[in-house]
Amino acid sequence: MKTIDTKVLVIGGGPGGYVAAIRCGQLGLKTMLVEHDRVGGTCLIRGCIPSKAMIHTAALFDAMSRSSEAPMHGISLPEPPSFDMQGWTGWKGSIVDRLNGGVGSLLKRAGVTVISGWARFSDARTCTVEGSDEPVEIRAEHVILATGSVPVELPNLPFGDRIVSSTEALSLDDLPERVVVVGAGYIGLEIGTALQKLGADVNIVEAQDRILPNYDKDLVAPVHKSLEEYGVTLHLGAKALGLTDSGEALRIQTQDGEGTELQADKVLIAVGRKPATEGWGLEETAIAMDGPFIKIDSRCATSTKNVWAIGDVTGEPMLAHRASAQGEMVAEIIAGEQRIFDPMAIPAVCFTDPEIVSVGMTPDQAGEEIETGVFPLRASGRAMTLDAADSGGFVRVLSRKNDRRIVGVQAVGAEISELAAAFTQAIEMGSVLEDIAGTIYAHPTLGEAFHEAALKSLGHAIHA
Repeated sequence: MKTIDTKVLVIGGGPGGYVAAIRCGQLGLKTMLVEHDRVGGTCLIRGCIPSKAMIHTAALFDAMSRSSEAPMHGISLPEPPSFDMQGWTGWKGSIVDRLNGGVGSLLKRAGVTVISGWARFSDARTCTVEGSDEPVEIRAEHVILATGSVPVELPNLPFGDRIVSSTEALSLDDLPERVVVVGAGYIGLEIGTALQKLGADVNIVEAQDRILPNYDKDLVAPVHKSLEEYGVTLHLGAKALGLTDSGEALRIQTQDGEGTELQADKVLIAVGRKPATEGWGLEETAIAMDGPFIKIDSRCATSTKNVWAIGDVTGEPMLAHRASAQGEMVAEIIAGEQRIFDPMAIPAVCFTDPEIVSVGMTPDQAGEEIETGVFPLRASGRAMTLDAADSGGFVRVLSRKNDRRIVGVQAVGAEISELAAAFTQAIEMGSVLEDIAGTIYAHPTLGEAFHEAALKSLGHAIHA
C-alpha cells in the first residue's frame, strides 16, 4: 500500500472542506482532500443549489399557469404550460456540473491534491482511503474533519422506493401526483411548496402545532397564508405512524387523536439532519464528543492535538456559510495566524414563499430593553412591482434602547434573502440606527425597507 505524508488532510469536500483546502493551498501548505462523492458536498450537489433551482422553476411555472387562466399584467398564455421533470433535472444537473467543475478547478489552482474514496482512520492523523484506485495510506500533521451531515431517518419510515429524503426528492424522474412531507421545517416547506406549484398534491405533516417552529409567529404568518393559498394541506400537531399495508398511503394520528390515511406516491422525510460521524473510524481518533457532534473550542480545535472539525459535524447552526467561514479560519490558524470563530451573527434564510431572513437576536432573545422598528412591504414600491406588497411581508430592526446598537434584523417577503448580507454586515460592524438612517439606499429597491425600519425605530419613518 502506498503511503503519503502531507501537512494538512481534509476529510470531506463540501463547502467547509473545500474552502479549508483551498485556503490551505493558498497559504502554501501541502494539502490533500478526500471526498467519496463529488466535491461540493450536500449543498452544491444534492441540497442547497438543486433546491433553489427547483424553487425558481416552480415560480416560473406557477406564473405561466396563472397567465393561462387569466391575464397578468397584460400577459396571457393561450394554453396551460406543461412541466417535464426530466427536462428540469437536466437543467439542474448542468448547474451542478458547472459548479462542481469550478470547485475542482479552484482546488487544482490552489495546489490541493484531491483523492476520491472513503477515508477510515487508524489513529487521529492516519487514515486509509479506499476508492476506485488502489488503497492509499495518508499520514498528516493536521487533520480537518468536514464530513457534514445526512438526513435523519425515522424508524417507522425507513428510506426506500416510496419514502425519500431531500436528496431523492431533488432527483426524481417524474413528478409524483401525491406527495406527503413529514416535517414543516425549512427543507420540507421549500421542497413541498415547489412540488405543489409544479402540479403535485402536497400534504405536510408536522408534530408541533405550527410550521417553522424555530421562527417567531410574525415571521411565519405570511408563509402559512401562502401555503393555504397554493392549496398545500397542513396537518399540524400530527404524528406520522407508518405506511399502510399496501404501501400506498401514510397513516397519521391527527391533533385530536384520530387516525387517518394520506395517499402518497412519495413520502418526503424532512425532520432534520444529523452529523455524518459513522463509517470513517471516528472511534480511533480519541476525539471528545458533545452529544452526537464533535466537540470543538472557539478555534474549531478538537480534544486531540492538530485535529480540527468544522461545519455540520460540530453542531448547530448547520449552515453551509458557517462551515465555509470555519474552514477558512482553521486554515489560517494552521498557517500560524491567531484566529477565533466569534461572529456577531450568522444569517439564516428560508427560501419559502415568501422568503424569511433572520440575523442576530430575535425579539424573545433580545428582551425588554429593545427598540423595535417594523416597516411593512405593502408600503414598498419595489415590493409592489414584484407582486409582493400584499403578502404580509416586513422588515424588522431590533436595537438596544441605551445606545441604539442594532442587535437583530428579521424580514419576510419576496426575494428578501438578497438583503441577508446587508443585515449581517450591519450587525457584524456594530452599526447603530443612525448608521442605517444616514445611508442612502437606491430607489426603488427592497433595501429601502431596511432604511425605513431604522427610521421607524428613531421615530421618524418617512413612508410608514
